[in-house]
Amino acid sequence: MARKQLFETTIAGSLPKPGWLAETDKLWPAWRAEGKELARAKRDATLLWLKEQEDAGIDIVTDGEQSRQHFVHGFLEYVEGIDFEHKVKMGIRNNRYDAMVPVVVGPLRLKGRVHQTEARVMRKHSKGKIKITMPGPMTIVDTLADRHYGNKVKLAMAFAELLNQEARALEKDGVDTIQFDEPAFNVFMSDVTKWGIDALHVCIKGLKKATTAVHICYGYGIKANLDWKETLGQEWRQYEDIFPALARSKIDQVSLECIHSRVPPELMKLLKGKDVLVGVIDVASDKVETPEEVARTIGQALKYVPKKHLFPCTNCGMAPMSREVAAAKLQALAAGAAIARKKYR
Repeated sequence: MARKQLFETTIAGSLPKPGWLAETDKLWPAWRAEGKELARAKRDATLLWLKEQEDAGIDIVTDGEQSRQHFVHGFLEYVEGIDFEHKVKMGIRNNRYDAMVPVVVGPLRLKGRVHQTEARVMRKHSKGKIKITMPGPMTIVDTLADRHYGNKVKLAMAFAELLNQEARALEKDGVDTIQFDEPAFNVFMSDVTKWGIDALHVCIKGLKKATTAVHICYGYGIKANLDWKETLGQEWRQYEDIFPALARSKIDQVSLECIHSRVPPELMKLLKGKDVLVGVIDVASDKVETPEEVARTIGQALKYVPKKHLFPCTNCGMAPMSREVAAAKLQALAAGAAIARKKYR
């Protein structure tokens, strides 16, 4: 689908779940229903946020990850060879926080389609471009335990093959953008260049029409992530280690943090030739940005990213937020991009 206008807006992925679908204000919410009733509620929530995004003026919409309890485990639930019954405690993101995680106990295979329902609902009802997000291989292997493969790279490549299987099917479903979420890229920077980008290339092999993206952030606005950020100093330069390699990669787009972060904005120029999804909405604060603030952040990014390659976005997912705050931030995102179009056309 052709580009509609300058500064097409999108979001990193997740949106808050309605209270009738799941617990609110939680990153790992419990579902309110089960079976067919839960399936209907997930579909209804997907349609609700599709409508909210399009009404706000978002150009490339997502399903808001309404069908997933967690952005990683929502994919893992469809994979054979993983034991969810006997979870173990493990440090996540280089021991930033502990979590009870499932265990790989055998060869990995998809049980069937993962995001077919969401993709087809969006394609049927959306007026424009749609995006589906999936966890990237490095982030997946950092979010579960392994008792079968015995090698992190082998495990990541096995997951990459499954992600590719689903990505090809999503392309056939009419999905315009397929994004892989890799917050682990900001933690294990040396592994990104050793094998992380190679794993992404496995994820996207054979795709012919869909735009491909990778999202690399500093995490949701939860306490463990906020505390970690305070240890990173006055400048967050993790991107500096990985952006040159990503610029040489086959991935079309890179999604990153910008507003209210300590990332030196000049690091964006290291992504020469790539579309850059610039975070102009802060997900670590309930304060809603003004459209003028969003437009100023876009203007700042334009010093380093050509306007044809700049896509205003959110810093990360908005799953733990309230619905009201998230909806207001969507409106600010679209309104700010509209101001920037007039100012920088």
